[in-house]
Amino acid sequence: MRKSRLLMGMVGMLLVCGLLVSCSKKTVQGPPMGPGLAGPGAGGYGAPGAEAGIGTTPLTDEKLRALGITTEEQKREFLRQKEEFENQDIHFDFDSAAIREDAKPILSKKAEFLKRYPSLTITIEGHCDERGTNEYNLALGERRAHSAWQYLVNLGINPERMQMISYGEERPIATGHDEASWAKNRRAHFVIHF
Repeated sequence: MRKSRLLMGMVGMLLVCGLLVSCSKKTVQGPPMGPGLAGPGAGGYGAPGAEAGIGTTPLTDEKLRALGITTEEQKREFLRQKEEFENQDIHFDFDSAAIREDAKPILSKKAEFLKRYPSLTITIEGHCDERGTNEYNLALGERRAHSAWQYLVNLGINPERMQMISYGEERPIATGHDEASWAKNRRAHFVIHF
C-alpha cells in the first residue's frame, strides 16, 4: 500500500514536470545553423537575453539622439516608421514557414528601416495557429522566425542584430476557431529594441 502511494506520487510529479516542459516557449538567439548561433542543445533556448522580445524598451530623448534624430520632424517620422515596423506582421500558409509573395515587400521595407537606423536590434517572433501539438507549433514558429531572419539577412541586415523566439500557439491575436482567425495567428511579429 505504501509503495503504491509512493509510486502514484512519483507519477503525479512526472506528469506535472511534463506539462511544465511542454507549455514553455522556445527561444532562439540567432539561426539554428550558422555563425554566432545558439540552437537547441547549444544554450540558445532560454539563453540570457533571449527573452528580450517580450515587451518593449522605453524610448528616451537620449536614445533618439543616439539614432541621429535631433529634430521634432525627424522624431515624428521615426515614430511613424517604428509603429509601422512593429505593427505590420508577415503571415504564412498553413503548416508552412515559406515566405509568401505578399510578405516580401513588407520585409524589404523593414530592411530599409533597419539600414537607416543601424544601431537598432530586433526580435523576430514566430507564431502559429492552434492546430497541432505544442511541440510541433513551437518548432514551426521557430522555422517561421528563421525564414524572416534569413530573408532580412539576404537583404543585407547583420544577423547579430536579430534574435528569434518562438511562441508557437501561445500568443494568438485572434481567438476564434476558424480559418480567418488561424490565418491571422500564423505570423512573424517584429519587436524593436533600443
